[in-house]
Amino acid sequence: MKALYKWFSISAIVIALDLYTKHLIQGAFQYGDHLTITSFFDLVRYHNEGAAFSFLANAGGWQKLFFSGISIVAIIVITYLIRKHRQEKIFCLGLALILGGAIGNLYDRLTLGYVVDFLFFHLHDLYWPAFNVADSAICVGVATLLFDSFKKPQ
Repeated sequence: MKALYKWFSISAIVIALDLYTKHLIQGAFQYGDHLTITSFFDLVRYHNEGAAFSFLANAGGWQKLFFSGISIVAIIVITYLIRKHRQEKIFCLGLALILGGAIGNLYDRLTLGYVVDFLFFHLHDLYWPAFNVADSAICVGVATLLFDSFKKPQ
């Protein structure tokens, strides 16, 4: 039980940080605003109606339900996997990060109809799509799972 508490606590921290930072951005920025922080990083307020990197953002609305459904299924599967493998530390850490990110972005999708993105990196004319804390947690979680997969004997 203690191991489950630890993994779900990590997810809860990701959710709290994600929602709090999005709340701060929504309070301080209008849609499309930019604040240059460094020569390679801006804070912005964008709304992503699609999935990663705005995939299917202009699909007419059906994608919101589709991606919400995928998120709900992923949340159920990840919760099951954490419960089943609760003693596998690296594996569960990756899953906990992904779970927190998935819930954070799902909350936006269900309450706002889009996901708030605000971290915007660029180098000269090369731009990385804006993202948020939930997206970061998902990416780190996937990298953690990949790392864990290489550690396991086949």
